[in-house]
Amino acid sequence: MSLVTPAADLGDGVLGGFSGRAGGSSRPPYDSLNLGLGVGDDSAAVLANRGALAAACGLAAADLTWMRQVHGRDVWYAASGLAAPPGPVDAMYTDRPGQALCVLVADCAPVLLADQRARIVGAAHAGREGLVAGVVPALVSAMIAAGASPARMRAVIGPAICGRCYEVPAELQARVGALVPAATCSTAAGSCGLDIAAGLQAQLAAAGVASIDTDDRCTRESPSLYSYRRDGRTGRFAGLVWLAA
Repeated sequence: MSLVTPAADLGDGVLGGFSGRAGGSSRPPYDSLNLGLGVGDDSAAVLANRGALAAACGLAAADLTWMRQVHGRDVWYAASGLAAPPGPVDAMYTDRPGQALCVLVADCAPVLLADQRARIVGAAHAGREGLVAGVVPALVSAMIAAGASPARMRAVIGPAICGRCYEVPAELQARVGALVPAATCSTAAGSCGLDIAAGLQAQLAAAGVASIDTDDRCTRESPSLYSYRRDGRTGRFAGLVWLAA
């Protein structure tokens, strides 16, 4: 898994982590491990990068399941043999060993969930609008309906833009804060900001998830990660989680 930074402990038999932007085939400004189709990169390079990521994880490219993300709250059950959801979703879960659930981000937070006893894992794409929509609580609810327990779940919030860097207009901060008060903050410059990770931590705790870890790397501050806010035209890195066979 040299192309992947392992996530915090998700439990026995659960694997996961976060890719960076080095070690791939994409040329500038996507250099080099861009995993996002539809951002202007050469599709052949992106597919090669996805294959390299799979190989680094000991998987085949067909074992990686990707979403068409739209900043919503829809959740999909990833059944065996299905390469992708039939429509746009921002979260998915599975009980199928060896099927890796992948989230693409470049400032939004990739959120990984696992109940090792129930053998169910989930992944969500949670940016500002996903936070407001409640995509992560929706994923927790879907996993509970499938047999998972929030008391046993472990969550890892991946790298995202931090509150020091995420400046927003006052009216936008107020709109988000009215629904997720924990997400409001001040930036390093003293202006209105949003802390996506803090908001997600609060939502997970309210859903009963006790074990919550956060990768504190800020995408805007970390050259090893893609950041739309920093670079504009850029690639996407991934958070991924799967059950060991």
